[in-house]
Amino acid sequence: MSRPAEAWKFRPHPLLANSHLQTVMGIHWPRRVAPYAATQHKVVLDDGDTIVLHEDAPAGATQATKSVLLIHGLSGSHLSSYMTRMAEKLTAHGYRSFRADMRGCGAGEGLAKSPAHCGQSSDVASALHTISELYGESRVSIVGFSLGGTLVLNMLGDAGEMRIGNLEKSLVVCPPIDLFSCERNFRTFLGRKYDKFFVKMIWNQVVRRWQQFPDIAPPAVPRRPRKMREIDELVIAPSGGFSSAEHYYTETQPGPKLAVIRQPVTIVFSKDDPIVPCGPLFDFPHSDSVETIVTSHGGHLGFLGLTGIDQDFRWLDWRILEWLEHPHRRQTPRDVLDQLHALK
Repeated sequence: MSRPAEAWKFRPHPLLANSHLQTVMGIHWPRRVAPYAATQHKVVLDDGDTIVLHEDAPAGATQATKSVLLIHGLSGSHLSSYMTRMAEKLTAHGYRSFRADMRGCGAGEGLAKSPAHCGQSSDVASALHTISELYGESRVSIVGFSLGGTLVLNMLGDAGEMRIGNLEKSLVVCPPIDLFSCERNFRTFLGRKYDKFFVKMIWNQVVRRWQQFPDIAPPAVPRRPRKMREIDELVIAPSGGFSSAEHYYTETQPGPKLAVIRQPVTIVFSKDDPIVPCGPLFDFPHSDSVETIVTSHGGHLGFLGLTGIDQDFRWLDWRILEWLEHPHRRQTPRDVLDQLHALK
């Protein structure tokens, strides 16, 4: 593995080893959420749409306090479990956090005519520039979850060595690398259950957006599609200027960009992710700036680990905090070979 340290060897909770349990309980495991106390910042994008950043800062924060930008996944928001957990832990450990609501999500609903999708990576760059304008002395890291991770990878691939605000390094968790493989996975027996979940969530967003912006709505609201690919074909592709869902997948998947990324990024994946296939991560060449960490278990954004090791069993949260404190280690060809062997 590209970082063989003991800390990255995830061991699932014995009652939650199944990938689907990891995925579902990772979202729904009950927890006490701290009262909302964030400061909102609206970021107006070049096309007139707006996204929202929710800033939480520790007591005594200064201009130089380190910042972390959190980007949610498909159908998520600043209120997603992984977003609120990380914001609380980051604040407790002295970091200023910014939870982003991407286009039409959370507090951003009604502020954007275009939906969030894999081609909107410039929105992440706009968020980073806003943070640098607010706190010019603050060094910034970014953590992207699922689709949020795809946005980060696309942004880094397009940026080359160009500095993006005060960004120092990035970490992405379970990002779709090959959108075609994700669509194929949704066609499997178990994948259909997740497909239906996302269809319901995303279609509700689409209909509300049409109600808020009648000028972009069709003459009659179609029946709810049965598959995410149909939403991509009907709504997402046209909104982004793509001719079809296939064109959208081809142009916005980050796999081909991994070889040209020149800024440090760590990709964390679970081999048993039931939503986003892990295999395509190694179908594309990586630059030396891309570090990959693959665990045998963890599901999709789950990573519910053994108790008694960290302060709670949210293994990923504590690894993110450790990652923030350690410099990026350049990956060697041997690292990639080791990970390919581990996936067999």
